[in-house]
Amino acid sequence: MIASCTGIVALSSLAPMVSAQWPQWGGKDRNFTADAKDLAAVWPEGGPRKIWSRTFGPGHSSLAFVDDRLYAMYREPEAEVIEDPMGPVAVTKKEEIVLALDADTGKTIWEYRYAAAPLPVGTVGEENIRGPNATPLVHEGKVYAFGATGNLHCLDQKTGKPVWSHDVLAEYGARMPGFGFASSPLIYKNSLILPVGGPGVGVMAFDPAGGEVLWKKHDFAGTHSSAIVIRVDGKEEMVLLAGAEAVGMDPATGEIEWRYPFQSNVMTPLWGDDGILFISSPITSPDRGSRGLKLTRKDGKVNVEELWADKEVRVGYTNAVRSGNLILSCSSEGDEYFMTAIDAATGKIVWQAPGFGMANLVHADGKLFILDNGSLALGIATADGLELKSKFRLLKHSNWSNPTIVGQRLFARSHEEILALDLGK
Repeated sequence: MIASCTGIVALSSLAPMVSAQWPQWGGKDRNFTADAKDLAAVWPEGGPRKIWSRTFGPGHSSLAFVDDRLYAMYREPEAEVIEDPMGPVAVTKKEEIVLALDADTGKTIWEYRYAAAPLPVGTVGEENIRGPNATPLVHEGKVYAFGATGNLHCLDQKTGKPVWSHDVLAEYGARMPGFGFASSPLIYKNSLILPVGGPGVGVMAFDPAGGEVLWKKHDFAGTHSSAIVIRVDGKEEMVLLAGAEAVGMDPATGEIEWRYPFQSNVMTPLWGDDGILFISSPITSPDRGSRGLKLTRKDGKVNVEELWADKEVRVGYTNAVRSGNLILSCSSEGDEYFMTAIDAATGKIVWQAPGFGMANLVHADGKLFILDNGSLALGIATADGLELKSKFRLLKHSNWSNPTIVGQRLFARSHEEILALDLGK
């Protein structure tokens, strides 16, 4: 068990909590926007007060928060060496771990370990396969966790005891994407929906209580993208970047209602109240760049109108957020990254700010929190530009995990540590 908590403060000194939660990837609405108030407008030179920190293990999985507990995943950090005809090959340990932490102290409440076949180092690069990629989902007393090698577990939220599980590779012939499975589970009414990838199992829906398969459809290749549910003219729609196309599906049945050819399988689509869907692809995609799609519904059919296309804005392995009519993201040009604001209606680049690495974003209390290769920045993003208020080194090493903000606390993790900050004034 990984423990070693430091910097624990008395509970009475913690910033007051609100009823907000972060139960899944991207937060309550999967849009990386937190219901937070009264956050500090600027930080001291060394950053906000650290509430606690502790050692942790490898993984790109982000952190879920429900009822003052954090839910996280990691893989055993040690590596072992096996002999191969071509020479010794290092592989990660053969276990992944799901655990619940006390959000006030960082101490482990429970953990659940399961066997998980390792991905050989060198297949896609060591940095890309350090443990679980998907974020746990917490719903109605259960924790749903999807591992990098296709293990889907339902655990009791209070105890961590297993309720049901599936191995999507062994049971359903799923096809693992290049960086391992990374799609985070989604709850829609009485079904648990998961992009799996493979013949006839592009997307699967399970009974959340017992794990029975409700439906499985489509021949999508494996995708790293996570699905979102939106509302188009009064009816709910599930949207996914399925590898070679963006698709809209009826979340109750999995039936496809529209398709839009677009090569991307990483970012999570971003929906706005103006009916504009933002999708983007990394620089390596043949459809490199971003699109703004206007979705409308008439006579039971969804119309997809391409409002704009911009090859210069490429959101590869990070996320985007909305702030009014601005789409905010980190765009790459080779090895250079820019914080970028786009007009959602036109696709016009409003401004770009240099000096960042590959960054993930959370929008809260009118402020932009930027986790950039281990550094955390605080800024105000308007149509006039990015006003950077503070920036400091938060984590010793970077990874691809988004920070989590609940109440006045920020939680972040790397491959070696996990910590909590007080963002209050």
